[in-house]
Amino acid sequence: MTVRPEDVLPDDQDTADFGGVPLRKGTVAAFVRNAQSLEAAPEGSPEAEQLVAALADAVPQLRAIGVLDVFAPVSPRVRAVVDAVES
Repeated sequence: MTVRPEDVLPDDQDTADFGGVPLRKGTVAAFVRNAQSLEAAPEGSPEAEQLVAALADAVPQLRAIGVLDVFAPVSPRVRAVVDAVES
């Protein structure tokens, strides 16, 4: 059985609950954009720190929906954020 986006989160809803973890529409796309931005941000810069915080906030949500079970970050910086949250 295939699953379409509207099966997971209908058009008239902005959030859904996955095992007690609320997930807002756009969370996955925001994580990807922030991960891409982190690659361009100088390490230790205020921008990088904000991006790391945003990425870390999303890790439990991505784990709840299974994204991190089927996709692994290629970037060592993003992988380090995920590992830090989950350790």
